[in-house]
Amino acid sequence: MYAIRVESYGGAEQLQWKQVPDRDPGPGEARVTVLAAGVNFIDTYHRTGLYPVELPFTPGLEGAGIVMEVGEGVEEIEAGDRVAWTKCQGSYAEQLVGPADQMVPVPDGLEMESAAGVLLQGATAHFLSHDTFPLREGDRALVHAGAGGVGLLLIQMAKLRGAEVFTTVGSAQKARLAERAGADHVINYREVDFGDAVERIAGPRPLDVVFDGVGAATFDRGLSVLRRRGMMVTYGNASGPVPPVAPLRLTQEGSLFLTRPTGFDYMATRAELLQRASSVFAMVLSGEVSLRIGHSLRMLQARRAHEMLEGRATTGKVILTPG
Repeated sequence: MYAIRVESYGGAEQLQWKQVPDRDPGPGEARVTVLAAGVNFIDTYHRTGLYPVELPFTPGLEGAGIVMEVGEGVEEIEAGDRVAWTKCQGSYAEQLVGPADQMVPVPDGLEMESAAGVLLQGATAHFLSHDTFPLREGDRALVHAGAGGVGLLLIQMAKLRGAEVFTTVGSAQKARLAERAGADHVINYREVDFGDAVERIAGPRPLDVVFDGVGAATFDRGLSVLRRRGMMVTYGNASGPVPPVAPLRLTQEGSLFLTRPTGFDYMATRAELLQRASSVFAMVLSGEVSLRIGHSLRMLQARRAHEMLEGRATTGKVILTPG
């Protein structure tokens, strides 16, 4: 089979389409024909070594496909099942062998590209808005990168929970997408200081929560617009990791809360994974949440996908398909 391989940490040029040996599933594993793989910022962190993984490796934690065979002891799924996953390394490939207990059933009526495209980012938006900071009617939330994959989903889920949503984008096109997702206030950060814009709309330090997947470039200013005892949720590093923060800084800013969540801790058990996945899939099937697949590329174009993602040239979800 063919797969994308990374043999040295570095830029997108490290993503190489190569033939690799097939592998049979071992105990607790399943072998799946990959129909679509989701591209996420965490894949770029693995590629650069920001989040180290053992070299060489095939990137991609998220995908969807058809189960070909299962290994000894697997009871969760069987051959022929339609499944999706968010924590199986090696998804940029024609086939994947991974832990069966990390694969969830894809409901009838949901296309496989949609299943691959919504699970990780949809689950992220879900735990951010439902658990990390459980939004309530009237809460004021700022969603950075509102036209991105997580951003568009998070705006929609925040609105479903009754929040007033501020969001930042980098272009007029992205502003339109964020508006269609339901954002109440869309701010082009290339034209104005987003903190000034927020305070012009809602007064001094009005926000209950900031959902920040951008990182270093937006973190400090985000703290400055949080209310007393507000929460900064920093969940991504699109502009680079946030430098260390002294606890005293949170005191000085108004007894703020700071958290750096990851889906691995919000879907730590199979029960949590199934519950989160079924909730997200149900939202998509019911039409409560709309998934935008902004870019669909072949797997051998993974380098281009990473370059687009890191250059903030994407909207919605980026998908890779075999071929």
